[in-house]
Amino acid sequence: MESFKKDNHYVPQTYLKQWMSDGKVLTYRLLVPHEKCETWKALSPKSIAKLEHLYSYFSGSKDSDEIERWLDRDFEVPASRSIAKVVSESRLTSEDWNNLFRFAIAQSVRTPAGLQSFMRRQSETLESFLSETMEESVAKFNSALSSGVELEPAPVADPYNKLPLKIQRVKNEDGEVGLQAHVLNGRKFWIWHLEHVLKSTIHRIPTQRWTILHAPPGVTWPTTDNPFTRLGVGVKGELSLEGGWGVRGTRLFIPLSPKHLLYACVGSRPPQRGTTLSIYDAAFFRTMILKGAGRYVYATDTRDIEEYLPRTVSREQYDSEQRLWAEWHESQSREEAEYPDPEVIQSLSRRELF
Repeated sequence: MESFKKDNHYVPQTYLKQWMSDGKVLTYRLLVPHEKCETWKALSPKSIAKLEHLYSYFSGSKDSDEIERWLDRDFEVPASRSIAKVVSESRLTSEDWNNLFRFAIAQSVRTPAGLQSFMRRQSETLESFLSETMEESVAKFNSALSSGVELEPAPVADPYNKLPLKIQRVKNEDGEVGLQAHVLNGRKFWIWHLEHVLKSTIHRIPTQRWTILHAPPGVTWPTTDNPFTRLGVGVKGELSLEGGWGVRGTRLFIPLSPKHLLYACVGSRPPQRGTTLSIYDAAFFRTMILKGAGRYVYATDTRDIEEYLPRTVSREQYDSEQRLWAEWHESQSREEAEYPDPEVIQSLSRRELF
């Protein structure tokens, strides 16, 4: 029987091995507790870019590690073979390009930076979205009820739908009965989002023409704990790391090795595979890669990185983050246990809810 995978690598080890020297990867930490912390530390790929139970979740009766295994099987393993072909300059098949595309999309959503971005968006928009959705659903139900039309219960979309949703009947001050919905804005909701993107949305993302760009002599690509970049340009020329997938001019890229960069630009024909960038363009891409880092940078050439990306020295902030991740699984599991599985919700008839 396979052991439970509690160490979840959000940047795959097979990917980080491209930056390895003598079995170790030079690692730069952007948040440290004191000035005496070593600036660059050589670490094994097994020990970096991981968190315990990042993708685990409480299924209702036990902890599940199916997400970690799925990401490894369907994204990391296929991509590792294709990345090896990129590094060796071998011919890439359409399957290889698809493997690389899927790997890039996965890295855009599966990191702690992706988690934090998702939760931040939900805290800003979720309440109004739920309110509007519930009002529309109730209006639809009432209309069907008054016209004698029997609504078919909505099917469970897929086995991977783990939306932590709670629906309750409530009465207002006038005694009118309505519905109130709550979604847990945490790990399980993020996992639902992650699966939705990688099993559904991914098939609707506009197909881009991808290429491999080479770093010029004397330049190498670093990578980070948030390695995929979606670089957009605003109407006034301002740059954004939240560029739209379908917005013309958005540049999509991820380093595949210190010399190889997977690249596409929405709405534009890509340069020929193997194009070597100018020093100026390479410096720009290198800067944008670093700009997307969350807490770690990995590199074979450390020049200028500390100057461009100074680390933060804060015992208080460091300890706070350490506590958050140490308590992550317990606190998230406790909250997840209070939310029914979608199958439970779907088994309730609409009349029962009212």
